[in-house]
Amino acid sequence: MRSRRVALGITLLVSALVTVPFAAPAGAADRPAAKAEGAQDTKLLRVGVTQEIDSLNPFISITRTGTDILRTAFDYLTVYSQKDQSPEASLAESWTTSDDKLTWTFKIRQGVKWSDGEPVTAKDPAFTYNKMLDDDTARTANGSYVQQWESVEATDDSTLVIKTKVPQATMLALDIPIVPEHVWSKMTDIGAEPEFPMVGSGPFTVTEFKEAQFTKMKANPHYWRGKPKIDELHFIYYRNADAAVTALQSGQVDLINRLTPTQFDALQGDPNIELNNAQNRRFNEVVINPGAATNDGKPIGNGNPALKDVKLRQAIATAIDSKTLVDKVWGGYAEEAKGYIPPVFTDYAWTPPDDVQRDFDLDKANQMLDEAGYKKGPDGIRLDKGGKPLNLRLLAHAESNLDETGGPFIKGWLKDIGINITLQPVSDTQVNEDTTRGEFDLAFSGWNANPDPDFVLSLQTCANRPNADGKGGTPDSFLCDEEYDDLYAKQLQEFDRDKRVELVKQMQERLYDQATLVILGYDNALEAYRKDAFEGFPLQPADGGVIMNQQGYWGYYGATPKGEGPVPVYGENGENTATGADTTDAAADDGGNTGLVLGIVGGVVVVLLVGGLLFARGRRKTAEDRE
Repeated sequence: MRSRRVALGITLLVSALVTVPFAAPAGAADRPAAKAEGAQDTKLLRVGVTQEIDSLNPFISITRTGTDILRTAFDYLTVYSQKDQSPEASLAESWTTSDDKLTWTFKIRQGVKWSDGEPVTAKDPAFTYNKMLDDDTARTANGSYVQQWESVEATDDSTLVIKTKVPQATMLALDIPIVPEHVWSKMTDIGAEPEFPMVGSGPFTVTEFKEAQFTKMKANPHYWRGKPKIDELHFIYYRNADAAVTALQSGQVDLINRLTPTQFDALQGDPNIELNNAQNRRFNEVVINPGAATNDGKPIGNGNPALKDVKLRQAIATAIDSKTLVDKVWGGYAEEAKGYIPPVFTDYAWTPPDDVQRDFDLDKANQMLDEAGYKKGPDGIRLDKGGKPLNLRLLAHAESNLDETGGPFIKGWLKDIGINITLQPVSDTQVNEDTTRGEFDLAFSGWNANPDPDFVLSLQTCANRPNADGKGGTPDSFLCDEEYDDLYAKQLQEFDRDKRVELVKQMQERLYDQATLVILGYDNALEAYRKDAFEGFPLQPADGGVIMNQQGYWGYYGATPKGEGPVPVYGENGENTATGADTTDAAADDGGNTGLVLGIVGGVVVVLLVGGLLFARGRRKTAEDRE
């Protein structure tokens, strides 16, 4: 994807200004809920985010916030339900499959329109998928879903036929935004940033985007499920969580997430703010570069060649203590590291058995390195097999709580086993670019897993490495392992759920053994919103789930301004089944799960310097944790 450093100077200036604590204009927190300035009838939800957006091109966006926005702008063949995240009908209202499970026929919902009023037909998903089959760049974000496809055809306006080379168990979990053929077929560069307003079929339409400042969206009047209760949805970027919290407290934004434990606890007593503490679908990791290469095997990047040794990687993994990170970095709002799939997905989650478990043990890690032949130099730093000191770089996201607070712990542990670490904090976008190019030794990373585990599993396959231009795949650790790839192919073709679960667990054990990544833990989703502005949000899953970064659009689509309840509950086929009172849990005095959401107001990121005080008129944008 294209570099986003063109406006770096302006971005840094704006980010720096927004980071400074500011005082709210008099009465800011008391403005009428759900009313935008200058437009009393406009209901606006303002969301503060602390992650830069890598791209708003649905073919290449992989960051958490970018995909969060795109899920509200583009619909999918099927969507994960609000209730329990099981697949249900969306643009495809029904489907059938052949006995050999190689031909899938989807019936496209009639009467659906794009935000510009043009009809959605089967030709639109056919164009989207065929573009991915034919173009490396179009496969950047979600290429794993189409790797085993033979052909895609719209046999008429309401019928889509997909033929696969082998049976594929993920055909009802295709996390691929459907784009309008009449717009995207005219683009000469499929990897370019889209024009605004973007034409989409989701509940909201992107109308304006300013890098490292904000993304504006308006309700799509043609949305087939019905118009949302709010008129506008704005994402406003803050450089760090402190600035976002200040904006929430002053009434400049209505909803934020990714709070630090200290911030979450400090907000407990605020009468205008509700909290949500939910189990997350995210895993956090340090990836270890085992020798980055393109998808045809050509070496790239500048990773330390010593890390090709699995014994060195295993020793590093043994020297990282997840419990300390959970206690000291996440304040107990997290779960200790186990397998690659987060514990929230109970069926697929894997715990290392006793015979392969690597407990944190610095003495053991030192012994492993001694036995592997890594001798210590006179300064205590071990030497690689060529006699060079083991000096490694740890790439980190600047302003990230985990990276900023956890980095020194990791640096200290590895020093204790004779490995010198240099922390390299850079922007989210820079981390994204450097890791894709293989220009790192170690790097903080993390992904939000889907209810179907195929996507995150595909990140570790040989085929998912990028081409020479950095396109065509989204690598994580640059693992390329024949045994892992064989297991990946088997799980993709397995329709017996129990057998597939077992294969997925075998894959996680192989990842654990190869140690090209070290799972650090699974932090909770710590969210906060102004309860004086909104009745609430639909959570996903409905029982104890999250507001933001859902596997869908329910939270934003069902955002309910104060006094306009009940909060929607989306049952089978996405029908609103709410009948009366708010069905979410509002008892959040102890920071527990709540179902309420947030507030309103706001315009552009307007920065006013008045008498030395900084006033930020909320707007937002996105940064880099990967989706």
